[in-house]
Amino acid sequence: MSGQSTTRTVPGSGGPGTARTGRTGQVLSNVAVGLGLVLFLGGFVWGALLYRPYTVPTTSMAPTIDAGERVLAERVDGDDVRRGDVVVFRDATWSNAPMVKRVVAVGGDTVSCCEDGKLTVNGKEIDEPYLPDDPMARSAVFPEVTVPKGRLFLLGDERSGSVDSTAHLTDAASGTVSRDAVQGRVDAVVWPMDGMLPKPAGFQALGPLSTPGPLSGVLAAVAGGAVLVLAGAAYGPLAKRAAASRARSAAGNTGGPGSTGGTGSSGGQGSSGGR
Repeated sequence: MSGQSTTRTVPGSGGPGTARTGRTGQVLSNVAVGLGLVLFLGGFVWGALLYRPYTVPTTSMAPTIDAGERVLAERVDGDDVRRGDVVVFRDATWSNAPMVKRVVAVGGDTVSCCEDGKLTVNGKEIDEPYLPDDPMARSAVFPEVTVPKGRLFLLGDERSGSVDSTAHLTDAASGTVSRDAVQGRVDAVVWPMDGMLPKPAGFQALGPLSTPGPLSGVLAAVAGGAVLVLAGAAYGPLAKRAAASRARSAAGNTGGPGSTGGTGSSGGQGSSGGR
């Protein structure tokens, strides 16, 4: 009877299942890269449509924003500006360049400084924790001003050296600026990465505060898109390395003992005899 030979299949060495898995992985990789590019580029376009970058040239907003720092200002209508907002504006009677100041009073408000060392708006003392620790840097004593309708009263956070509404009190508009002069509301300092501006909670007793823009969503879209692109692009090299590793493992297994087996031929036992 002839011998019977068997060959063992090494798990993971290949086959239709492995090919299907590879094709599925490649499809998912392409989807990840495509979606990542949409999020990454879409985030930049979204941000460019909603925000404008500005570089602050002076220390008038220190310590909130120092000289040379770069901020992102959401494009907003002047009618959307509220007390406590840090805004970028341009007024021909102040300067020919965009300026960055904090809105401390709006049309119809009365504002003065300083009662017990604090700004007073509509008879309420305003807590301003974002101001410098140095009392001299907080000083900006001025008499009570009634802000005309449709206008804003603005101060720098470093008030002793800020050319703001207090420097224009003798103007026809008592140092105020038209809402139409506002070009944007500052949401964050992006260089260096100081992050979102603190909430001006001291003005909350006078009315609702502005809601920050969608900057966090823009950054999340850009970062998420970058992660998906990198992960999808990394699939090809990683899959090749895994396949090569499986091939080496398969080659080692087929050359080892017991990879093939057979039964030797055997013949019946015969005897002859004669008498």
